[in-house]
Amino acid sequence: MRKTLILLTTIFTVFSCKVKEKPLFVKIENIKVKTSTPTYLVLNADAFFLNPNDLGGTLKSDGIKISVNNNEIATVSSNPFKVPAKEEFSIPLEAKIPLKQIISDKNISGLIGSLFSQKINVKYKGNITYKALGFSYEYPIDIVQDVKIKL
Repeated sequence: MRKTLILLTTIFTVFSCKVKEKPLFVKIENIKVKTSTPTYLVLNADAFFLNPNDLGGTLKSDGIKISVNNNEIATVSSNPFKVPAKEEFSIPLEAKIPLKQIISDKNISGLIGSLFSQKINVKYKGNITYKALGFSYEYPIDIVQDVKIKL
């Protein structure tokens, strides 16, 4: 009788946990220039999610393409990130962009415009993957934002 009660309690607990719901993508925010040197530019952003599940999982960004002034210049990937259960959370995205990519012949007109306006147009496009107990879901990311630069 006791073993049956323990077994039923365990089964009830396991099946009452929500796992099949995907975390909700909320927004990408805080796109900014972290570092600027004569050789590279480091851009940061935070991707925000809300996990309605009773169990956590992992998120991984792989192959998010970054375009500056409509020219693809870098790809962002990150290590898997642990997702907390029933919480809002964010994952940091960071890209190190060689200035040679921005100052190439095809980008020079956009660069001159950015110098005068002191803004660059940044676009993130790709997928972020969520995994939990064999369940997997990809979030498409397609965000465009004007970022102020300091000269």
